[in-house]
Amino acid sequence: MTASPGTLPLRGRTALVTGVSRRRGIGFAVARTFARLGASVFIHHYGPHDEDQPWGADDLSDVVNALRAELTEGARLGEMSADLRDPGRIRPLIDAASELTGSLDILVCNHARSGGDGSILDMTPEALDAFWQTNTRSTLLLTRAFALLKADAPTAPARPGERIPGDRERRFTAPTGRVFWMTSGQGHGPMRGEVAYATSKAALAGVTATVAAELLELGIVLNTVNPGPVDTGYLSPDATDRPLGQIQELIDGTPFGRFGAPSDPANLIGWLATDDGAWIVGQVLTSDGGFYLA
Repeated sequence: MTASPGTLPLRGRTALVTGVSRRRGIGFAVARTFARLGASVFIHHYGPHDEDQPWGADDLSDVVNALRAELTEGARLGEMSADLRDPGRIRPLIDAASELTGSLDILVCNHARSGGDGSILDMTPEALDAFWQTNTRSTLLLTRAFALLKADAPTAPARPGERIPGDRERRFTAPTGRVFWMTSGQGHGPMRGEVAYATSKAALAGVTATVAAELLELGIVLNTVNPGPVDTGYLSPDATDRPLGQIQELIDGTPFGRFGAPSDPANLIGWLATDDGAWIVGQVLTSDGGFYLA
């Protein structure tokens, strides 16, 4: 997404995007889109995860410099490395992102653990916990910290069916914040050999409506995006650990003859973050070029 000259719908806003450690990744594409739309951007990264993947890690200085080059006049860029399996790293990350400009308006939970999974026969408590902690628990805790930054905490825990106290008038004017979760295609078909990963992502998709309804009481809009199969390196001949014939067979079966590019879900998230996208709330949106329809 490229904004027209003089059209910067995210100017004056600050976004935190997690999982921005590779220029070929979705997180980088989202951060770049926000920068091009005028936002200040704070990125989170955790290089050790990528170092264990077949496609390898990127040079973080190159990642930062590439994003800095996309900033519009007056916008700022910040960064932090953190292992989000540690709940003690959640609040410092939110605070650092807020301190970049004095406010935080957008949260994109793009980080994810992938690889080292297995079938149902391979599952262990340790494997399930690792994916839960990285993909699900940290996303929920980041969202909580973001919401508390935007509004005061209730005086008592909510009971089943009880609304979070809030100013309902705000949700019918301008949102006070935007949150984006990232899920996967676990609802469209089997993900063999990825039981722990699919479970962690299914939990986010399943609780989207509940959390979105609660955040609306605070004027915060939440949506979840399933980017479909996006080539971030794991589907490229130069980096994949999958049989090339299998990859070509998948490509041949896609409606547009290609997998998704990181810019595809990034363009969707960029638009949803603008005022024009505020009407879309509490949805799990699939951006896959018809892959699951083929």
